[in-house]
Amino acid sequence: MSDIKVPIAKPIIGEEEIENVVEVLKSGMIAQGPKVEEFEQEFADWVGAEYGIAVNSGTAALHVALLSCDIGPGDEVITTPFTFIASGNSIVYTGAEPVFADIDLKTYTLNPDSLEDLITENTKAIMPVQLYGQSANMDKINKIAEKYGLIVIEDAAQAHGATFNGQKVGSIGDISCFSFYPTKNMTTSEGGIITTDDEDLADNARMFRAHGATVRYHHDAIGYNFRMTDISAAIGLAQLDKIDEFNDKRIANAAYLNEGLKDVDGVITPYCADGSKHVYHQYTIMVEKGDRDDWVDIINDCGVGTGIHYPIPLYNQPIYRTLGFEGYCPNAEFAADNVISLPVHPSLTQEDLDLVIKAVKTASDELD
Repeated sequence: MSDIKVPIAKPIIGEEEIENVVEVLKSGMIAQGPKVEEFEQEFADWVGAEYGIAVNSGTAALHVALLSCDIGPGDEVITTPFTFIASGNSIVYTGAEPVFADIDLKTYTLNPDSLEDLITENTKAIMPVQLYGQSANMDKINKIAEKYGLIVIEDAAQAHGATFNGQKVGSIGDISCFSFYPTKNMTTSEGGIITTDDEDLADNARMFRAHGATVRYHHDAIGYNFRMTDISAAIGLAQLDKIDEFNDKRIANAAYLNEGLKDVDGVITPYCADGSKHVYHQYTIMVEKGDRDDWVDIINDCGVGTGIHYPIPLYNQPIYRTLGFEGYCPNAEFAADNVISLPVHPSLTQEDLDLVIKAVKTASDELD
């Protein structure tokens, strides 16, 4: 395989992040402290939520959010199988059972029409995943949740700045979770955050992230050490100043790729639903001819990095089969076999974008 000239992802760290981190290191307060508190409030304000609770990963954010909603053994949480395993694992960590609903094959997000048949007396929550940078149809999901008295937990790990009908992801469900892993639209190196308008849920989240304590050495629950450091928060504050610019560049890059690939045989470019702002954490195409792995090999040989997000529906993961979790979601299985993510990150140059388009066209021509 040729050397990859255009990587699938590239975190952008500038002087502002470095200066913020140096300031924290010089201060001596490097664990959770004033920078975390500042970052929590600024991120919550940016999302349009009342409260922000920072943690040390997106997975921790999901775990804490579920615990904060009193989800545990005997409960069921409906989610999508077409996602990173952390979405499902966070449910399993609580002792609850993940139940898998199919996706919309255009947006790759949870299909609300697949929900009601899965709701039982044990269903406690719905957890849509705002995949690739686009929101699920939250109007329909919230209406179903209201009808059955269910909690809505947004897994917004990939959707910083995405909107649905003018409302930012992270402020639409009862409680929401973001990841700041380095490849996300913004980063804190590692980290996550929970956002909510519910004061009780926010208080619960703060307790569970800090060993189950609300007062030092007074523990009300079995909690965890999921706190964010001031070092991470310092990076996050600098990134938060740049996230809108980063997203605008992703959107512009996606538009350029859409135009360049619109007539390529065997390629379906990403779909953006009406009323949605897609922030393109991933630019994901569907291939309609040949074998997906052959497309990947040819594109890589042209010097362009790719990703497969995600090749195995969660219910087909070996550990989930061992645990007895079942599902059959034909749209998710079809997507798992046929999607390819291409570079869309803000670091791409015009030359990079043209190389991505050329590589996909080469694959299409060779697979005729």
